[in-house]
Order: sequence, then structure tokens, then C-alpha cells
Amino acid sequence: MSIEEIFERLKLNRKPAPQGKVEWLIVGLGNPGGKYAATRHNAGFIALDRLADTERFDIKKIKFKSLICDTVLSSKRCIIMKPSTFMNNSGEAVGECVSFYKIPPENVLVIYDDINFDAGVMRIRKKGSDGGHNGMKSIIYHLNSDNFPRIRLGVGAKPNPDYDLASWVLSPFSESEKKAFEGAVDNAVDAIKLIIDGQIDTAMNKYNS
Repeated sequence: MSIEEIFERLKLNRKPAPQGKVEWLIVGLGNPGGKYAATRHNAGFIALDRLADTERFDIKKIKFKSLICDTVLSSKRCIIMKPSTFMNNSGEAVGECVSFYKIPPENVLVIYDDINFDAGVMRIRKKGSDGGHNGMKSIIYHLNSDNFPRIRLGVGAKPNPDYDLASWVLSPFSESEKKAFEGAVDNAVDAIKLIIDGQIDTAMNKYNS
């Protein structure tokens, strides 16, 4: 195959640049860096990586203190975001992006870990409080609103009440938890697309049972 033929094939496989107004911001919460990659607190990052694999895009452009991708899901132009601010300052990245693209809070979808549910459990809500989650607390502060949808991925409760919370959420899943969590991540990918398509009630009925 000639160089010219290779370039032509690459052009055919390349997705066209998204056009029109950015309608949604999809945020996965986590901490940057390899040592955090497989930890419970990085459930949001893990879900977005699975979405990227499924939809064949890369989250690698540096903007808004984040790694982002500008792409199309369910016929909507979306920004996919993995904040690089570390968890407790996630709202800085979200606030900058929302301000730049003038995205309403109700079109910001956040995916994050929840210790109130076992690994493998997923819950979708249209809005609500931070529930004690520091990443969500930061986002609500910077948006000045809690009126945005979220997908909570269960990562399991602390082994005992005295166990240090930070140590727990920064620990990896056990072998027995991994399979269940992977199933929830697959469900999250489906739920993301339903929500972007305006079918949040369908997603809630399907996955909140």
C-alpha cells in the first residue's frame, strides 16, 4: 500500500469535527495519575474510559484543567471531561467549562463513586445534595446549583466504622468486587447515552431497580 493510500484510509476512518453548540458536559470524577487509576475513588474516570472505548474517541485534549474530548453522543455535541484538579477541586474544571460554553446546570452529567452502595450497584438521580462527597460538593459550589443529573457507582462501604475513609476510597477493588463493578460500568455507559438522549426516566426505571 502506498503512502497516499494510507492517508486516504486514515481520512475515511476519521470522525468529522463536531459542529454546532455544545449541549452537554459529561464529567467523570477521579484523581489523575497512575497510582490512582484502579482505585474506588476513580469510578467516574473508569466509566468515561469505557465510554471512550465503546464510542471510539480519546479523552486527551488538555483544557479547563482537565483532559477532555469534544464529541457527539446521541446526536448531541458533548464535552467529555476528566478533571485534573484532584477530586476535592473538581468544580474548578467544571465551572470553567460550563462558563465557556454556557451549558445550563441541568445539562451537566456527573459520574462518581458512592460508598453507600455495594460494588455493582448503580443509581441515577436528576438532582440532589452532595451526599458528603467532596468532588460533588466542589461542583455544586462552583455551579451554585445542585440541579444536575448524576450517576452514582457503588464502590462498597468501609470494612468497619473506624477505617480511614480516605484510605478506603483510594484502595483498589478486591477480586470478588471487580466483576460486579465492571457490570455497573457497562450499565453506566448505556445510561449516559440514554440521559443525553433525553431519556433519564427510562434510564432510572431500567437501572434504579
